[in-house]
Amino acid sequence: MSLLFSQFRIRDTVFRNRIFVSPMCQYSSRNGMPTNWHLVHLGSRAVGGAGLVMVEATAVSPEGRISPFDSGIWLPEHSEGFRPIAEFIKEQGSVPGMQLAHAGRKASIDVPWRGDRPLLENEGGWKPVAPSPLPFDVGHQIPLELDHAGMEEISSRFIESAKRSLSAGFEVIEIHMAHGYLLHEFLSPLSNRRKDEFGGSLENRMKFPLRIASEIRGIWPDSLPVFARISCTDWVEGGWNLDQSIEFCGRLKDIGVDLIDCSSGGMVSNAKIPAGPGFQVPFAASIRDKVGIATGAVGIITDPAQAEQIVATGQADVVFLAREFLRQPYWPLHAAKALHTDFPWPEQYERAKIR
Repeated sequence: MSLLFSQFRIRDTVFRNRIFVSPMCQYSSRNGMPTNWHLVHLGSRAVGGAGLVMVEATAVSPEGRISPFDSGIWLPEHSEGFRPIAEFIKEQGSVPGMQLAHAGRKASIDVPWRGDRPLLENEGGWKPVAPSPLPFDVGHQIPLELDHAGMEEISSRFIESAKRSLSAGFEVIEIHMAHGYLLHEFLSPLSNRRKDEFGGSLENRMKFPLRIASEIRGIWPDSLPVFARISCTDWVEGGWNLDQSIEFCGRLKDIGVDLIDCSSGGMVSNAKIPAGPGFQVPFAASIRDKVGIATGAVGIITDPAQAEQIVATGQADVVFLAREFLRQPYWPLHAAKALHTDFPWPEQYERAKIR
């Protein structure tokens, strides 16, 4: 039996295998509402055999969206819109997950196929907020520095969005603390230049992200998992790095976070990232070893044997696939064949199963 296709249990949630769909922005929502695109996009990955199907970065407030076309869960209507999607994912044997996000200074951007350019307010954009008034890059808006009242508002938005996610039927919450978005911006000294109790030392920079994690864990059922996605390094000298990530993940573990989704980068546009097959796996392995917490490996994982090796050698507990799932929605079905594992196909597709 392939270890990749073995069950994985966190709290009372059992995943049918260790192949997880990574959250991937689709830029196809209307005022935050999921559409038929999301039902088919996410549903097809559940039909394809994934153990977990994670919704894209979903904004906790309108100004927390990356683009005007991001999904959101700041309204009760959003919860109702996601309900049939979560139900369909579960009907196929997968676990539905929701990633909660706030884009911070990287908000108010056009969609990728129109160039990812910053949008001004007269173009449908808005004023971003951040820990410090530092733009992401040349040509980007200077964000408003969050005051304590603004931070309180964002904290309450995360809590309410988690409650709406539960109401919609999601069984995993992932808190987005990576890729240069708001909570990562608090963590990294490259973007956090605050002079108050939320800036300066590592202890201070961790305070707000840890508060969000603690509050979400406090209202999320004890029987269900909470994940955190982090950037394990900024890939820039003087930025956030693996040693700080290990310290941070230890604190997340103490709060009750169950799994760390180990990504990297996104803080600055000029970072030199040595991307290649499995290039972020060592981060997952190090955090798993040093913190004693479950980890997920992500980043150019494409081959079944590669994924099997990552899990079988204890480098990570699960693998998250992103672009490979865009190319192959039924990747797990074909991976099972490659790994000589009998994994059930949907009854409707059984006649096409490769023996």
